[in-house]
Amino acid sequence: MYPLQRNRRLRKSKSLRALVQEHSLTPNDFIAPLFVVEGKNIKEEIPSMPGYYRLSLDLFKEKIKTLWSLEIKAVLLFVKVPDILKDNKGTEALNPKGLMQCAIQTIKDTVPEMIVMTDVALDPYSSFGHDGVVKEGKILNDQTVEILTEIAISHAQAGADILAPSDMMDGRILKIRQKLEENNYSNMAIMSYSAKYASSLYGPFRDALDSSPGFGDKKTYQMDFRNRKEALIEAQRDIEEGADIVMVKPGLAYLDIIRDLKEFVDAPIAAYQVSGEYSMLKAAAEKGWLDHDQVMIEQLLSFKRAGADLIATYFAEEAVKLI
Repeated sequence: MYPLQRNRRLRKSKSLRALVQEHSLTPNDFIAPLFVVEGKNIKEEIPSMPGYYRLSLDLFKEKIKTLWSLEIKAVLLFVKVPDILKDNKGTEALNPKGLMQCAIQTIKDTVPEMIVMTDVALDPYSSFGHDGVVKEGKILNDQTVEILTEIAISHAQAGADILAPSDMMDGRILKIRQKLEENNYSNMAIMSYSAKYASSLYGPFRDALDSSPGFGDKKTYQMDFRNRKEALIEAQRDIEEGADIVMVKPGLAYLDIIRDLKEFVDAPIAAYQVSGEYSMLKAAAEKGWLDHDQVMIEQLLSFKRAGADLIATYFAEEAVKLI
């Protein structure tokens, strides 16, 4: 008679395990981040992100076609801006013929159905490498928000589907939403980086865009990684101000935050598996210490199990090929 309940009964074969599994991955789960650069026929591998590249717009078209053929339906755009175009107010970000605007239009000309998400932030355009306007060593909140609203409108005019403010300035979602309404973009969605922590896992990304802060750090505006309840406050405020999707960044070290938001807010939740998380697995696999594909899938499923509805990851293309 002992034991009456045997948990292993439902694990005895691969087919049976698949039948009762609670979570799975599909191409619909993924957002593919992409790095765009000026020029032609440029495919630059990012040294700190093995297998990931900066692409010029001519090669960018083929990448978009490839992702669409794999049924990946969303991309998140980042641009590497030449230093000569950077200043303290991110003036180049408002150029209607700028790299971001051209990248949006290139995607829509190539695969109109692809969902285009755009990074709304100053740091790629800032001569200081910060997400806001700098004055006397401080990051100005309200002046930055005014610029961010103009950037958002510029992306909307270029054809973006979802705006993704990543700056962590207070009140920027409300100002962007109001500006969108004033300019007849009522249906434009916002994916807010609501819980973006001041993490040490962003290094390879900053290499990719040459956007490391020129002084200090970003701890006066990005969240303290020791805090948990603060993420709930940030996310709820962003939703009240008009955000449609809220994001947690980074991912793996913040699965508890994803779970908290899943239980706390009534909005889709995105997780960002950041560059450092990507590069750590690549490095360990190169050393032969980990099985790359098995660990990759295990990590990605952990986001779904925690409650993420969307996953922005540099593994998107590799993962879809496996699943």
